[in-house]
Amino acid sequence: MIKVAVYNRQGEEVESLKVDESVFGGSVRYPLLKQAIVMYQANKRVGTAANKSRGMVVGSGKKLFRQKGTGRARVGNIRTGKRVGGGVTFAKVPRDFGKRMPKKQRRLARDSAILAKLLSNNVVVLDELKFDKPRTRDFAEVLGNLKVDRSCLVTIGQADTNTYKSARNIPKIVVMPVDELNAGDICNFRKILFTKDALLSLLNKDKAVEN
Repeated sequence: MIKVAVYNRQGEEVESLKVDESVFGGSVRYPLLKQAIVMYQANKRVGTAANKSRGMVVGSGKKLFRQKGTGRARVGNIRTGKRVGGGVTFAKVPRDFGKRMPKKQRRLARDSAILAKLLSNNVVVLDELKFDKPRTRDFAEVLGNLKVDRSCLVTIGQADTNTYKSARNIPKIVVMPVDELNAGDICNFRKILFTKDALLSLLNKDKAVEN
């Protein structure tokens, strides 16, 4: 069992949760985790790099001069890749770098990423995180009280506009609903901050024991 402290907005520990490692698979599946990270990084690639091949360049297809008798090297048409303004040899074409993984594997990779954060003490749990109106200063104050001074993925139970707007101007801080969590985003941040309701919903509420 992993004991996780629950803090309030002032940084004071108010309670704790015990989480069974078996909820997240029991152990970190590093090969699967790597496969998921490679997939998420590959899916971010745009793949729109392109050059014009000799078939795309405007110009005559006629041979510039006869093959023999001129004393010069033989040449083809003006669109060849050897001439200025000609097409590119082995030109780049748009391509899709995307990769896919089954849904069950993506979920297992996400659980492994969360377990790795738990085992390295990089998970912070907050009892609640709500704002009456967008206010970056209040959000930064909460992070300071929790001693979150590096990159952090803030996970909330449901999408909340005020929370999003309060965090969007803070460097290296991203807010994400728990339903959208994935291994790639979790591993991109040093810490992950859960609201209590987000963590309980992830654990289906019956997997954590309150003290």
